Amino acid sequence: MKFLDLAKVYIRSGAGGGGCVSFRREKYIEYGGPDGGDGGKGGSVWAEAVEGLNTLIDFRYQQHFFAKNGQPGRGQQRTGKDGDEVVLRVPVGTEILDEDEETVIADLTAVGDRVLLARGGNGGFGNLHFKSATNQAPRRANPGQAGIERTIWLRLKLIADVGLLGMPNAGKSTFLAATSNARPKIADYPFTTLHPNLGVVGVDNAEFVVADIPGLIEGAHEGRGIGDRFLGHVERCAVLLHLVDGTSETVAEDYTTIIHELEAYGGHLADKPRITVLNKIDALDEEELERARSELEEAAGDPVMTMSGVARQGVTEVLRVLRTRIDEDRLRLKPVEEAQPWQP
Repeated sequence: MKFLDLAKVYIRSGAGGGGCVSFRREKYIEYGGPDGGDGGKGGSVWAEAVEGLNTLIDFRYQQHFFAKNGQPGRGQQRTGKDGDEVVLRVPVGTEILDEDEETVIADLTAVGDRVLLARGGNGGFGNLHFKSATNQAPRRANPGQAGIERTIWLRLKLIADVGLLGMPNAGKSTFLAATSNARPKIADYPFTTLHPNLGVVGVDNAEFVVADIPGLIEGAHEGRGIGDRFLGHVERCAVLLHLVDGTSETVAEDYTTIIHELEAYGGHLADKPRITVLNKIDALDEEELERARSELEEAAGDPVMTMSGVARQGVTEVLRVLRTRIDEDRLRLKPVEEAQPWQP
């Protein structure tokens, strides 16, 4: 399934049905009077967050969502049928923006969240509605209210517990593949990852979701490389895991480049809890490891961890530190199985 995190959608609610002008005409009934019914209400357009979706790819093939109009009223006091509603089923974490791509209409962050995007028009009154003591034979009826037509944007921000950051080829996809059942593309050239990937990681009877996004380079906030358009997928994370390639000749510069891009992106992303890890230590000897680690600690101002995703060195320790930094309400704890007494 192809990943899509931004979609433009055109919606329109249904118009209300017009009221009916009708009079009761039956044999042997001297005083019939007005009996025109009201028009039906037009269908509304809703958006609802559902399970089982993690992309907006469905909205690439269908961009127009028009609700049904209400049917007009009829004689014999019959009200027109209401128009059918239209529900846009979107993944959890979808933001709904106005046409200017800035005004946030709604943010659907939980399964079942539902928001009204365009209300259907009310049906018009039939002439029965206008009957009174002084107007016993009204010949007027109201037309139905027009529907609402608007253009909106759907922007998906994945809801994960841990977000992976780093330069291209820092080992983010390798870490995700080594710790989860996700199978992202892994190769020895930059920008192997073109779309965010999600993986469920388990450690110490707890599970959490890790998001891998394409690597950042200097000037990403200006559109260089793939840019910073995927950083929105780690905005909702509880903790960021910053991987630095230990085989790079410029370890400290790689670290500061990512931090600068986070600060340029804004949105308090640079203020999130962050764990810095020196990766690919299996390719370093003791002297090179110590030099790279000291440079990175000096640039970060905090102790850093070491790890090798390929050799699985230090991976469990990193996962345990991540587990302690994630909010307890985000963790999915596995039930502890009680030991059954032995029976012959």
